[in-house]
This record gives sequence, C-alpha cells and structure tokens, in this order.
Amino acid sequence: MFDGFESHIVDVDGVKINLKTAGYGQPVLLLHGYPQNHFMWHRVAPFLAQHFTVVASDLRGYGDSDKPKSNHSHRAYSKKVSSEEQVALMKKLGHEKFAVIGHDRGGRVAHRMALDFPDRITRLAVLDIVPTLWTFENTDMNKALSYYHWFFLSQPFNLPEVLIGQDSNFFLRWCLKSWGGSLEIFDETALKEYERCFSSSEMIHATCEDYRAAASIDLVDDRNDLDKKVGCPVLVLWGNDSKINTWCNVAEVWGERTIDLISGGIESKHFLAEENPDDVTRALFFFLRT
Repeated sequence: MFDGFESHIVDVDGVKINLKTAGYGQPVLLLHGYPQNHFMWHRVAPFLAQHFTVVASDLRGYGDSDKPKSNHSHRAYSKKVSSEEQVALMKKLGHEKFAVIGHDRGGRVAHRMALDFPDRITRLAVLDIVPTLWTFENTDMNKALSYYHWFFLSQPFNLPEVLIGQDSNFFLRWCLKSWGGSLEIFDETALKEYERCFSSSEMIHATCEDYRAAASIDLVDDRNDLDKKVGCPVLVLWGNDSKINTWCNVAEVWGERTIDLISGGIESKHFLAEENPDDVTRALFFFLRT
C-alpha cells in the first residue's frame, strides 16, 4: 500500500501535517473525507504518481496530523483555515501552483481553496458533494435522516464526543457501512488505519469541530462569497448510488458555482475511490492531463 511513497510530517505554522508523496510532473494534492484519512487514496494515488507529483495529506484534526485547540467560534476547523494550511503546506513542498482533488470534507476544503486562492489552484476536482451552504439551505426530512451525522456531530461539546467515545469502532464502521453499502469495499489495512486514528479522543473531538464549523462559521464564509465562481477547470464526480444523486441534479448545482465544469456519475456509493478506483482514476487522469 502506497509503494514508492515517502511519509513526511511537515510543520506548517506550528501545526504538524502528516502526508505521503511520490511521483513527478505537475503537483496534485489529494484530500480525504470523514471519518477517514489519506489512506482512502491508496487505490488511486499510485497510478496518479506515475504521471504527476502526488501529495496525499491528512487534514488538520484527522489521521496523524495535529489537532489544534478550538473555541466557541469553531474558526480553527473552518474550511478557510484548513485550506490556507494546505496551500501553505504545498508551498513548503515547493509547489506554488497545483491541482487539488477532494472527497467529502476534503472536497469542501478544496472548494474553499479554489475560491480563496484562484492564482494557486490550477484544477479542482470534488467527489460526491455539493456546496455546504446549498446542502443546509435545501435540507428536508429525507436529507436530514440520511445526513443525520451533520446534525449530530455539530451538537455542542461534549455530547457527540462522549457518545462516540463509548465505542468509536462501532460508530466508525456504522458510518462506513451505511454510506458505502458494505465494509467489504474497504481494504483491511486501510480499515485498520481508519480505526486506529479514530480511536483517538482528540480526533473524535476535532472532527466534531469540523462539523460545528460547517454549521456556523463556514456558512458565514460561504454567504460572503456567493457572488464568486470557481475560475479554474472543475471536475465533479458522484456515486450513481449515493444519497446525493437522489437529492439533486449535482451537475446543475455545481454549474451555478463554476465557470468551466465537467461532471459525471461513477458506479458506486459514497466512497468512490475505494469502491470503483479504476473509473475514478481514469476520470482524474484525463481531467488532469487535458
């Protein structure tokens, strides 16, 4: 797993970010989602590294990256702060401009990155999401029941932390199975990495802060930028059998926030890169090479 990749811990303004890197050519940053870490890219990253310089990092609060303290504003876990940190990370690695690919929460960080750093982001790909503000403003009973974790994890400290902490493996596996359809789509080594990292009370708290930020300060930032569209080429992929594909026309929603959009469905549920890595890799390769 990740053969040929080098592991690094990089200090970014006092926050240590865990990552793996390999390859040559144009740089590409891979960002994971909840409740995972960079291991979610293990079936995609090795092929991309044959053609690009690949950086797969853990977001702050996730995996083996640091979990900075937060406060009542939740700004420390806003997508704006996370995106600034990842841009600074790439600069430290020598990449002034780069493409970014994000799944789930990583897609939200990547979207914010493209809005805030249009001169740095050459291409943006997001997997199985629509913008955060749109999701909240268009929630109904069906969406709320399916995306229950958005409302549970954003509850005040320390309700979700205590409840999840009673059996973190149960909660993690419940999320993975309910969104992915089966635990069999996950490589056992990757699953053990998810379990190892998620067993940390610090990660449980930090990831709750991520969702608290999404339900508060992220919405402020998103409303302030409603007149902005992503200027670089954008690829949007979704799972044909994922919840999001039943809720809305994903391409239409993203069409309102982008200028140059390519989009399409992948035969999978939520975890595209692990359930159908061949189609995901193929789509990403041709998008990045054009």
